[in-house]
Amino acid sequence: MEVLKLEINNLNLSCNTELLANRYQIKKLIAKGGMGEVFLAADILLGGVSVAIKFLSQTFANTQMQNDFAREARICAALSQKSLHIVRVTDYGVSEAGNPFYVMEYLEGKSLRDLIPMPLSTFIFLTKQICLGLQSAHQGITIDDKLHPLIHRDIKPANILVVPDRILGQLVKILDFGIAKFLNSPRTTDENQDCNGTFPYSSPEQLDGAELDNRSDIYSLGVMMFEMLTGEKPWQPETDYFGAWYTAHHFQSPRTIASVNPNLKLPRALEDLIMACLAKKASDRPQNLAEVLKVLSTAEIAQKQQEDIHTTTGTNTNIYFSSANGLALNLPLPIEKACRKLVWAKNKPIEEIVFPQPIPTEQGTVVVLSLMMSLPEIASRSLSMGYNQFVFLASPHPMLLWVSLLYHRQLGPKWLPCYLDMQNPFYRKLVSVLAQQEQYPVIFFSLEPPHTCANVISLGIGESQRHLLKTSLEKSQSLLKSNQALLSKNLLKQHYKHIQSQMLRDLQLIPSVVSKVHS
Repeated sequence: MEVLKLEINNLNLSCNTELLANRYQIKKLIAKGGMGEVFLAADILLGGVSVAIKFLSQTFANTQMQNDFAREARICAALSQKSLHIVRVTDYGVSEAGNPFYVMEYLEGKSLRDLIPMPLSTFIFLTKQICLGLQSAHQGITIDDKLHPLIHRDIKPANILVVPDRILGQLVKILDFGIAKFLNSPRTTDENQDCNGTFPYSSPEQLDGAELDNRSDIYSLGVMMFEMLTGEKPWQPETDYFGAWYTAHHFQSPRTIASVNPNLKLPRALEDLIMACLAKKASDRPQNLAEVLKVLSTAEIAQKQQEDIHTTTGTNTNIYFSSANGLALNLPLPIEKACRKLVWAKNKPIEEIVFPQPIPTEQGTVVVLSLMMSLPEIASRSLSMGYNQFVFLASPHPMLLWVSLLYHRQLGPKWLPCYLDMQNPFYRKLVSVLAQQEQYPVIFFSLEPPHTCANVISLGIGESQRHLLKTSLEKSQSLLKSNQALLSKNLLKQHYKHIQSQMLRDLQLIPSVVSKVHS
């Protein structure tokens, strides 16, 4: 059998035979740039799951470049713990041939530049995710108990990947932190002389080689937002050389969006935001991404009636979700009696928390959701509309997110999230029981003594939800042991932030779903 020899970058690895770091089986080259190459590989230790491995080009393998390459890997690894929108780095090493490499999640999607121009609703949806990921970098990562804020310095469509996602439909991933800079690190001689970044997206101060802060990334974001909506950049210099772009960014006013695309009906606040991001002076731009997100969120609310963002545009076999409207059902009398006899668990603090637990009844074990709140709020929340959703994440660690929502017109939403580690025998047993139920009781315990059951309602579990629960059990039992429960929980927390607005929108489409109060 002929063996394909990969000699790019002097890897000296034979496809399907030798393993990198005794773990990764190199499959094929999938991307090549000026600084290195990216290969598709299989992680044999995790059962052959696909990963992407980036190698530093031998041409640039001096000590400084190796240090910068390792720094990029550390930055992405730390940021991906904070944000779902940063490409996840899981490993770093040096091959036997002396080539530094790091291992990333393998993502199949489209570059943002391939989606330009796009509809307004898609623009808002994707730009919010870009801002959330970039905001995590600006807020910084902790190194040696000290917070280090970051700027990306090369925000552009080519560094944004959009991948299919079963929950969000489209998920943004920010790539290439190779020239990212810590704001509190000293400047080097090279940084004082060189302009890092891409000319069409570089801020005026970046082209000057001046000291930068987060507002430089906001300027680059403004250029990209303009292009996402119009398909063109705010300026049209005669050449792509440094001098032409220097003149454009420093001295030429950007074109208006209306002059480029007269047919685009853009909210005035959104156009003003983009123009503000393109201000020549950093002090005239939005000072942080929270300001940008506020305007985008307002625009999203205005658009929610025009397009259902919840539509799934692709598949991701790693993530599964199911939701239902939480229709209240009449609890069998033996189950309701068992619920009303309960008192607050002795091992739980006396505070407003929620947790699932199995309880014995005359009809067998039943999984219930227990929560504590004040008696006045219980009286109101018991009359809430109900909705729920289950989300299962298979890797890097099997984890189930169980979200229940109680919505009251005056009080607003009450969110009840639970994260269940599917490698924990207790939670596997709990989910096994829950998968057999058509409903689950929600038991309200009083914050005031004696902390007994004050009321019980029930939320339905649809057939598709029960199927998801059974799938999560089967999937988690077939996976290898993992110690990355915290990482999966953090990733699900990011999904949870997104599905909150989706669940509220879905709830508004349900004509009159009111949870039944069992009095």
